Amino acid sequence: MALWGGRFSRETDQVVRRFTESISYDQRLYAHDIRGSQAHVKMLAAAGIIPAADAAAITAELEVIRGRIDRGEFEFKTELEDIHMNIESALIAALGPAGARVHTGRSRNDQVATDERLYLRAEADAMTDAIRDLQRALVGLGSRHAEVVMPGFTHLQHAQPVLFAHHLLAYVEMLGRDAGRLADCRRRLNWLPLGAGAIAGCTLPLDRELVARELEFDGVLANSMDAVADRDYSVEFLAALAIIAMHTSRLGEDLVLWCSQEFAFIELDDAFCTGSSLMPQKKNPDVAELVRGKTGRVYGHLMAMLTLLKGLPLTYNRDLQEDKEGLFDAIDTVKLILAALAPMLDGAKPREERMAAMAADPALMATDLAEWLVRQGVPFRDAHHQVGRFVALCRERQVPLDQAPLELMQTVMPAATAECLQLFDPRRSVAARDLIGGTAPAQVNRQLAAWRERLQMNA
Repeated sequence: MALWGGRFSRETDQVVRRFTESISYDQRLYAHDIRGSQAHVKMLAAAGIIPAADAAAITAELEVIRGRIDRGEFEFKTELEDIHMNIESALIAALGPAGARVHTGRSRNDQVATDERLYLRAEADAMTDAIRDLQRALVGLGSRHAEVVMPGFTHLQHAQPVLFAHHLLAYVEMLGRDAGRLADCRRRLNWLPLGAGAIAGCTLPLDRELVARELEFDGVLANSMDAVADRDYSVEFLAALAIIAMHTSRLGEDLVLWCSQEFAFIELDDAFCTGSSLMPQKKNPDVAELVRGKTGRVYGHLMAMLTLLKGLPLTYNRDLQEDKEGLFDAIDTVKLILAALAPMLDGAKPREERMAAMAADPALMATDLAEWLVRQGVPFRDAHHQVGRFVALCRERQVPLDQAPLELMQTVMPAATAECLQLFDPRRSVAARDLIGGTAPAQVNRQLAAWRERLQMNA
């Protein structure tokens, strides 16, 4: 009979057991469940609710159970439904009545909410470390190739010359905000549900603040119904993961494009590519493609969680058991994405000459020409229109912008001088953008140095 089966006259149907079990996936919470139980019984003893000797025995036996699970020697039983019942049953089997005291003053409702918060707190820290590793790989790649100029794109069309390192630093900034979102989420979830009971709290003199201190929570949740009913912390965590996956997917897309023959901007190490089962010549950027592809499943788990919660009345409903599998998979997926990208970027080699040749297209400096006119006093919209007419005129005559005679330029840009003919230089264009956030070498090198210091990287 189940530990909750005193009210029932028949055993649970086998199909129902399979339908309602969660031990097949929530067993990963075991260390957090054990830690929460140890803090709980310490409080129960301190409050005089259970004997100190029983609390000591429970704490010691929970360590034994933890060791058995660590070593793969613990038998998880489907009929015991979840990680809580599996551990509690083993505790009672070892200690008898003393072990049965562990669940005093709590419900699985507040217990699982505590376990999940402890788990997500640890995962937020691990995920942040993985983000930092990817940032280090990007900063390292940019630092090794700090002078490389490439065409920047808007609408996937050549736009203006930029430094390769500047492009990479854009992702470093995005990932920095991702780490910030995880920190924000961690701060909001770091409040203790334990002691809320099933819905209404407890008649026993529980010291929830003591448990919060033991488990390093910032405090206790003030409303027992909220404590057991909501999973907004999981939604927020999934949202943070979805944004991380979106950013890494865009990076993956850039890498896929850059590896193509049409771009040929970068060469990935063979260890991070695969071949074709049919075409012997192929070298496919499959890791980057899968980074892009796996993002969809992370989005799906976020939408599933939102859908799960949107119609639930207060407080706990068994629907909430469905909050875990998608969350676990999203965490595993994003951690794997980050783990694959960092070493792949460490071994990537930009094709500097190809990038430089593509950035040398004089059309990419059309904006420089318009801004030169602005410095001569021409209103920007007029300057924009004049340069646009000049570009069209050169295209009609099939003359590159940097080879057009000054006289031709002056037919549509009266203020033009010989200095304009010197503007069609990608390195000059890049260097001229020497303001905070710009792509000038001075600015980019400053940002690389700042990130190396922030990420504790060697120069």
